[in-house]
Amino acid sequence: MLTALSRIIKYGILGFWRNGWLSTATIAIMILALVVFEGLIIFNVLTGTALQSFQDKIDISVYFKIDSAEDEILKIKKSLEALGEVKRVEYISRDKALEIFRARHQGEETINQALETLETNPLSASLRIQAYNSKDYAVIDAYLKNESFKPLIDKISYSKNSTVIERLNKIIETVKQSGMFLTALFSFVAVLITFNTIRLAIYSNREEIGIMRLVGASNIFIRGPYAVEGVIYGVIAGVLSFVLFAPVIYYINPYVKIFIPEMEIWSYIASNSVKLIGYQIFFGVILGLISSSIAIRKYLRI
Repeated sequence: MLTALSRIIKYGILGFWRNGWLSTATIAIMILALVVFEGLIIFNVLTGTALQSFQDKIDISVYFKIDSAEDEILKIKKSLEALGEVKRVEYISRDKALEIFRARHQGEETINQALETLETNPLSASLRIQAYNSKDYAVIDAYLKNESFKPLIDKISYSKNSTVIERLNKIIETVKQSGMFLTALFSFVAVLITFNTIRLAIYSNREEIGIMRLVGASNIFIRGPYAVEGVIYGVIAGVLSFVLFAPVIYYINPYVKIFIPEMEIWSYIASNSVKLIGYQIFFGVILGLISSSIAIRKYLRI
């Protein structure tokens, strides 16, 4: 069994070297497919980070009536924190709101003079609420419209932000669907290309295959080397695609940071290099095996 396996691997490697130009062309095309695949991984990371950044900047605020007791407001805060949809609730007291307002309008003498002439703080306390998912703000808004909260709450900012939140939800869904579609499309292209390469290899070796049949070679012995070639294509293409892709990421990293300051794409590549190479090799091998298996079944009828 081990002897047969070693011979299959040996003949697969020999077939790979013997069809040098064909193998080189196949690997080059598979590299392009895998670079696109890796690009989609990075694209998903980038869009995920960007969308999370936008999502973190979206919130809804609940403004309370001036005479609302702080204890009652803190009770509402605690009840909101118990909701599964709520990520964070920040309480902004009236004094804190006045402090933020003064800092924001620092240097504007007219506003500062107006505040000094007032005997009381005109600003109300509020809660700033962030959800885990932008789709959850509608649930939180509905919760805040509970009858028991109406005597305390002056207004909720959800209606003002709802358009932005809905647009963000649409962007998230579109990005996810586009990524899945592109991955499927380029996977199909890579399988088709490798399939045609294996088919050409079978066609160029048709006389040798005929002789092997005449001398009684088993089906596995005839088919095995082509599967090994598919694996070799995948491994080499997987490694080379990462080697070629990494310098591109290093070069574009400063430009990406301009648009997404939270994303250090080169650090992500460096810290996940082993995992990414593994993904590339695994994806390449799967493509090679699938396409070689289809070609063998279709064009090597034994």
